[in-house]
Amino acid sequence: MTAQVACLAQDVPVEGTFRVELENDEGRLVEVAIVRDSDGELHAVSDICSHGAVSLSEGEVEGCLIECWLHGSRFDLRTGQPDSPPAVRPIPVYPLTLDGDDVLVDVDTTV
Repeated sequence: MTAQVACLAQDVPVEGTFRVELENDEGRLVEVAIVRDSDGELHAVSDICSHGAVSLSEGEVEGCLIECWLHGSRFDLRTGQPDSPPAVRPIPVYPLTLDGDDVLVDVDTTV
């Protein structure tokens, strides 16, 4: 599958998130957090924390990091790498492109 429309850019607040579910090539739903960092850049990452298996889109965004609301692990939006414990495993980061105001995400590929 190629990139698919996830949302409109205007749906994502500055230093905020917008949660979507997209279907992958295997027909499974993938939970994705579309995140706008403090510089206005958009990112697409897994919405599931690698440590606590909870929704990251409910957490806080600061700079280019998203923090899990449950245990406080923070993840780099560009690489998915954890910035603080207790998480030690990265989260998937998906390619994101803009087509006008449409935010396109490819959940079958990771960055």
